[in-house]
Amino acid sequence: MRALSFRSLLSPKGALITLFFFLALPVLAQKLDMDQLHGLKPRNIGPAGMSGRVTTIDVNLSDPNEMYIGAASGGLWKSQNGGDTWEPVFDKEEVASIGAVAIDQRNPAVVWVGTGEGNPRNSANSGWGVYKSIDGGRSWQHMGLEKTRTIHRIIVNTHDPNTVIVAASGSAWGDSPERGIYKTTDGGKSWRKVLYVNERTGASDLVVDPRNPNKLIAGMWEYRRWPWFFKSGGPGSGLYLSYDAGETWKRMGEEEGLPSGELGRIGLSIAPSN
Repeated sequence: MRALSFRSLLSPKGALITLFFFLALPVLAQKLDMDQLHGLKPRNIGPAGMSGRVTTIDVNLSDPNEMYIGAASGGLWKSQNGGDTWEPVFDKEEVASIGAVAIDQRNPAVVWVGTGEGNPRNSANSGWGVYKSIDGGRSWQHMGLEKTRTIHRIIVNTHDPNTVIVAASGSAWGDSPERGIYKTTDGGKSWRKVLYVNERTGASDLVVDPRNPNKLIAGMWEYRRWPWFFKSGGPGSGLYLSYDAGETWKRMGEEEGLPSGELGRIGLSIAPSN
């Protein structure tokens, strides 16, 4: 059967078919028992595009029902009932790309957010530095570091909440001296870059020993993205260890069991049990 075009509907024959269709609608409606449709529910039939990436999660350890998630391009969301419902809490800020969120576990009303997704996909969005809330996400204050473009991790010192460590990946699309590890000891009023390798190397990850807030391990990653190519790894990549809350760092290598040659992206985790 040949499909009807708009032009064919305007012809005498097409007009007759159209008129017949509309005259038949009342008859079709009378034969359809609507009670048979009550059990049907709407379902999603597409499109199959991604709705976005969740890039970071943190939970209030004193009240696990309270949690935050950050999205690659969808802002920051908060739940107070264990994830049953969510509300957006970052919609009024300059950017919507979230790379890191960290709750001050000693005072969960204080929440830190690093903007700019730290996964350098060709669809990743840049951020505008670090933000801080002192009222559980109801309002935010910009705390600087806007030139870092992407922030992948934030760690709040459990003994001193004014000490915060930020791992910046940097812009994926160009070399940047803003890549590296930053530290504040005055609650974000000022920042110092405490680990810097070169303008091509940013932070791929950062973890703290749960039993010792002064022990930090950082993964540094040399990378660069072009519209037509992605370079992962290089001489700048490596693993770094600090025992003084990020003031000084030691690069680990073959003597500590790491492979020789150029390293790529490194992810890190420390088991609280050991």
